[in-house]
Amino acid sequence: MGKGMAEMEDPRVPVTILTGFLGSGKTTLLNHILTASHGKKLAVIENEFGDVGIDDALLQRNTKLQAEEEIIEMMNGCICCTVRQDLIVVLNKLRARVEAGTLKLDGIVIETTGMADPAPVAQTFFVDEDVRRFSRLDGIVTLVDAKHIEQHLDEEKAEGAENEAVEQVAFADRLLLNKIDVVTKEDLDRVEKRLRAINSTAPIQRCEQSNVAVDSVLNIKAFDLEKTQEMDPEFLNTEGEHEHDDSVTSCGIREAGDCDLEKLQSFIQKILVTQGTDMFRMKGVISVRHSKKKFVYHAVHMLFCGDFTDEWAAGETRESKLIFIGKNLNHEQLRKDFAACVVSPESILKEIQALRFKVGDKVEANAAEGGWKVGTIVELMYRSEFM
Repeated sequence: MGKGMAEMEDPRVPVTILTGFLGSGKTTLLNHILTASHGKKLAVIENEFGDVGIDDALLQRNTKLQAEEEIIEMMNGCICCTVRQDLIVVLNKLRARVEAGTLKLDGIVIETTGMADPAPVAQTFFVDEDVRRFSRLDGIVTLVDAKHIEQHLDEEKAEGAENEAVEQVAFADRLLLNKIDVVTKEDLDRVEKRLRAINSTAPIQRCEQSNVAVDSVLNIKAFDLEKTQEMDPEFLNTEGEHEHDDSVTSCGIREAGDCDLEKLQSFIQKILVTQGTDMFRMKGVISVRHSKKKFVYHAVHMLFCGDFTDEWAAGETRESKLIFIGKNLNHEQLRKDFAACVVSPESILKEIQALRFKVGDKVEANAAEGGWKVGTIVELMYRSEFM
């Protein structure tokens, strides 16, 4: 029987490893998969490099829309290091449900943290017998940020520490060259040449906003163990240690209550200006005072994008969750600066006391119609509900 026929008849659940450096567009691609009309029952396994989860909130709405998916989040660690044993546990729990007939699965998508080397994750499907019997590694799909990838490929690492960006490109079965709308054609040609020098076999697909067809990343039957071992003879050696650059850390912040929008904007602007080069990634879901909607933002180095999105649900706790990943982060200062953005009775009183007029004062105001008119101040710090 030919290899192609054997693959077609393989009854095991196909697994896609979705990798790529911080800010490359992995969560955006996952959202595309969650909202696409593919009719597949998928399990999504999520991993974040830090102790505050942001992506679960960013994916939550689309999970509700696409009820055929399940999201399992693995927190506080790199999936290729301390959390890897948890991955085996999660996969075996899925296996038990499938074998018991309580869960039907057409595929599994594993989104790794941007700091993950995909090789140890891929090892999981060959070194654990139960996992190997239940699932097959279908392909490693690497998102590449066309704007910033060269900076990360060239980054000097401490002795013994791996360059994760290089590893992610090297082990890819598919390369999605993303954010092509923010660079020139000359930039794209140069970046593709760099990628080809590292990985000459993986097809490269250019895209914007991680927008690609689902069948170009799921069930592509692209992973080849023999090819991988030719590139890395130690691929199946689980004794080797994976080392991260110790100067790269994550800082998670979780604060109840509302934020002052103006102070929040100043807080973010200061980070972009003073720490943009070393700030690999930041994301946040923010509760803003006077707004019924959540403010969701993300940034890669000095590129920032944010907007008001879904409304806070009835009974939902209004709180802000932020994550920062970068080099030489001052965790204490980040927390202190964000805390200053949170609205408190004291901060409101201070703002009121700084106002020029008090309730009851007579003033002359230039009205929209009728010119200057005399009136009386009846309320301070009035805001209509907006957005």
